[in-house]
Amino acid sequence: MDYPLLDAFLTMLWFFLWVMWFVMLFRVFGDIFRDDSMGGWAKAGWTVFVCVLPFVGVFIYLIARGRGMGERDMRQAQKQEQAFRSYVQEAAAGAPATGAGAGAGATRADELTKLAGLHDHGDITDAEYERAKAKVLAG
Repeated sequence: MDYPLLDAFLTMLWFFLWVMWFVMLFRVFGDIFRDDSMGGWAKAGWTVFVCVLPFVGVFIYLIARGRGMGERDMRQAQKQEQAFRSYVQEAAAGAPATGAGAGAGATRADELTKLAGLHDHGDITDAEYERAKAKVLAG
């Protein structure tokens, strides 16, 4: 079979461009539906525009609203990070000391090890660590 190297390169190039196109298309759809500042009619309009004229629709969307895509992504990531930190801090502060409420066979040493891991990882502050440690040692 005769398949020159340039043809193989062009085939791979078209394949990667095709994959890149779908990634960009899904990012645009994700941004359309994630944006809280847009109303339902605007979301429907952009969706129809991108579905009917995909290449033109995506490129016009990127030109018109592309700058805000990164800002919306950053806000979403910050919200998720804050929710995670809040959950970890609440879980660390409200952890039962020892005994029947502490789970299957948990000891003070286990509790202190978990707290030290959270503190070392930076999920809880020094003050929260000291409070939780005092609670474990007192209980």
